[in-house]
Amino acid sequence: MKILLTGINGQVGAAIQQALSRSTLPHELIALDRHRLDLSESTSIERALDAHQPDIIINPAAYTAVDQAESDQDAAFAINAIAPKQLAEGAARLGIPLIHFSTDYVFNGSKQGAWLESDTPQPLNVYGASKLAGEQAIAASGCAHVILRTSWVYSGGGKNFYLTMRRLLSQRDAVNVVDDQFGTPTPAGWLAEVVLQLLDRWQAGQWHSGIYHCTPTGVTHWLGFAEAIAAQLASEQRLTAKLSGIPSSDYPTPAQRPANSQLCCNKLRGTWAIALPDWQSAFTTYL
Repeated sequence: MKILLTGINGQVGAAIQQALSRSTLPHELIALDRHRLDLSESTSIERALDAHQPDIIINPAAYTAVDQAESDQDAAFAINAIAPKQLAEGAARLGIPLIHFSTDYVFNGSKQGAWLESDTPQPLNVYGASKLAGEQAIAASGCAHVILRTSWVYSGGGKNFYLTMRRLLSQRDAVNVVDDQFGTPTPAGWLAEVVLQLLDRWQAGQWHSGIYHCTPTGVTHWLGFAEAIAAQLASEQRLTAKLSGIPSSDYPTPAQRPANSQLCCNKLRGTWAIALPDWQSAFTTYL
């Protein structure tokens, strides 16, 4: 099994690369960073697919600067919409499947309760719109595909809320965190384990194309996630700042965020037999 993996310097791509290095699955990994595969150039994508002739493509690469995307729309759509389209068309041409990552930000956050895959997307920001366009292009390509929508991704590397909050809690006396945006923190390491399970099922002859929501279970707000991080710091015998909740209106950002982006993942669990940990135990396990 020859796997072409994009975005290896990102949180999810790095986690998948690490998980595959420990895996007993028979495979050859073609791990490409932006210098070996420039997703903003269509010819680079076509050359990479023709040169490597993979058996499957995994695409966690994305433009994830949510606020910057508001003023850099062309770049966001190039990476999040046009590149997935070209990868999917290449996968269709080669007759191979594609695993692609998307986001909870395709929804507007107005629903009470968890979002289903069948709910109508209505993104509030450029980032969400670009990711939705990527989903639609993949579906239209006709390739075998699994699109994993996830949320609030964190890890011990890169740039993410977890690392930012650890730094702020260690450096300041008081930290204010938004408490009216709800979702589910998702460790990159767990997402990598999900991908390994999908690869294992695929090698066993299973494949179920479609969109799947992919997070641990449970829901919290950003303040609740920050409180879990503060508890971790306290367990390390480190002083932490005082945490206070604030409304989103007190922390304006260029990109509007959905108030509720909790995802229902029953389809992933039922179709692929993927076990879903609760977000608190996943936080402990993967950090």
